[in-house]
Amino acid sequence: MTSEAEKILIVDDDRDFVEALSAFLEAHNYVVLKAHDGREGLKVAKMQRPDLIIMDIIMNERTEGFFTVQEIRRTVELKTVPIFILSSLYSKVTDFGIPPNSSWLAHDEFLPKPVNMPDLLEKVQRRMEEHHRNPETPVGRKAET
Repeated sequence: MTSEAEKILIVDDDRDFVEALSAFLEAHNYVVLKAHDGREGLKVAKMQRPDLIIMDIIMNERTEGFFTVQEIRRTVELKTVPIFILSSLYSKVTDFGIPPNSSWLAHDEFLPKPVNMPDLLEKVQRRMEEHHRNPETPVGRKAET
């Protein structure tokens, strides 16, 4: 871990889930930023420049997460920030075969809800290490080691 605590932004309209995930990540020495809808998430991301974003797909509007991810990827200072999608729609979306580098949903990881916390933590730690080694790695591709 770097000398400065790494920041993770959670964007999800389920406040209980956000609090539980925040507590878990904070217990592992991450600084957690929270947003409860896509608009707020984009605003926080632009202001705070998180090291990783955890995004729900369906929030107040059915497509809110999709459009928020697209807007993050269009924002120059955020385009290389890793995005993890956590959604109860995991099986439905992964059945469509959407690749991580797709402009429609440019993500780095897609995980199901309910989330397996140890698995999520392992993926977060691995992605943070990769991102710090090569911060310009394109979305959906791991850095060469």
